Amino acid sequence: MTAGASATAAAPGRVNLIGEHLDYLGGRCLSLALERRTTATVTLRGDDRVLVRSGRRTWQGSVTDLVPGAVPGWPAYAAGVLWALGVRRGVDVAISSDLPSGAGLSSSAALSSAVALALDAALDLGLSRGELAEVAYRAESEMVGAPTGRLDQLVSLAAEPGRALLVDFAGERPTWEVLPCRPDGSGLALLVVDTRVRHDMRVGGYGERRAECEAAARRLGVRLLADAAALPDLADRLAGLPDLLARRARFVTEEVARVGAVAAALHAGDWDALGPLLDAGHAGARDDLQISCPELDLAVATVRGAGATAARMTGGGFGGSAVALVPPASVERVTRAVGAAFEERGWTAPQVFATAAGRGAEVLRRGRAAPPA
Repeated sequence: MTAGASATAAAPGRVNLIGEHLDYLGGRCLSLALERRTTATVTLRGDDRVLVRSGRRTWQGSVTDLVPGAVPGWPAYAAGVLWALGVRRGVDVAISSDLPSGAGLSSSAALSSAVALALDAALDLGLSRGELAEVAYRAESEMVGAPTGRLDQLVSLAAEPGRALLVDFAGERPTWEVLPCRPDGSGLALLVVDTRVRHDMRVGGYGERRAECEAAARRLGVRLLADAAALPDLADRLAGLPDLLARRARFVTEEVARVGAVAAALHAGDWDALGPLLDAGHAGARDDLQISCPELDLAVATVRGAGATAARMTGGGFGGSAVALVPPASVERVTRAVGAAFEERGWTAPQVFATAAGRGAEVLRRGRAAPPA
C-alpha cells in the first residue's frame, strides 16, 4: 500500500459475566462487549517513523524500535500490534476512547484490537477476527509483557450486539458460540460500577495468581487447571494440596461449573437464576482466588442490598469494576447507595453506568489521507 492509505476502526471494552481467569486455564468464559469503545485511526507513512498519539500524549520512534520492552507505557499496546503484524514501514496512529483505563473492562484489549483492525483495513490484509485477536493478544502479552489470557481481545473483535460470547479455551485455539443476552427483555438493566481503584496487569497479583494456578495444575496432574473439574476424586486431591493451591484450584473448578449454569440460564432466558451464581462467583473470587479488594466487596454488597438481583466483581481483579443486574426502577437508588457508601469511607466516588451487550469491533472508514509530516 502507498503512503497515505488510512483506516479508522473502533473496538469495545468487555464485561465478564462469569468465568474469571479461566481463559489461560483451559476453561470457558462468558463475556459481552460494552457499548463504550476505543477508536484508532492509522495512516501509512512514506518513511520508517512511527507516531502514536492520544490527545496531548505522543510517542515517536521508528520501526526499529518496535521490539518487546522498548516502548514505554500505553503506546506499547499500539506499537505491539505493528510488531506482531511485522509492519516494517512508518505508521501514524491516533487513539481516542471513552473507556476508563485500568477498570477491569479491557481498555488495553480494546486499544490493541482497534489498531489491529484498522491496520488490517489499511494494509488490506484480510485477516479473520480470530487471527486479529491473536495479533492483539501477542501485542499485549509479548510486546507489553502483561500475563493476560486471550479472552478480552476475542470478545472485543468478535462480539455481537444483544449477544454474549461463550468462549472455550480447552483447545489450541479458542472457539466460541453466541448466546442471547438481553436482560432488558426480563426487566433488568446491566450496570457497571467502576470503583476507580486502578490495576496494572503487568505487575503484581495477576501474574502471581496465574503462576499459582499453573502450580496447582501440576500438583493435580492435569494439563490445565480447568481440567481438574472432571477428576472423580477431586475433593480428596484438593485435601492433599497446600492450602493456597487448594484455594486456587477450588475456585477454578467451581467457576467451571458456574459458567455452565449461567450459560444454561441465558439459553433459557432465566435471568433470575443469575443471582446465586454471581454471588457465589464473587465469594469465590474474594475468598479462594483472592483477587477482590475492599472497594469491590463494598460495591457488590451495597448494590445487592439496594436492589440488584445479581452482582459480582468482573475482570482480572485487584481493583477495577463490578457488574450488576438491577430493575430499572432501582437504578437510581442503587447508584446513590454505592456512592454514599464510598463517601462514608472517604473513598473516591465510583462511576456507575448502564450498558447493553454491544457490537464487536468495526471498520468505520477507509481511504486516503495526506501522508503525515
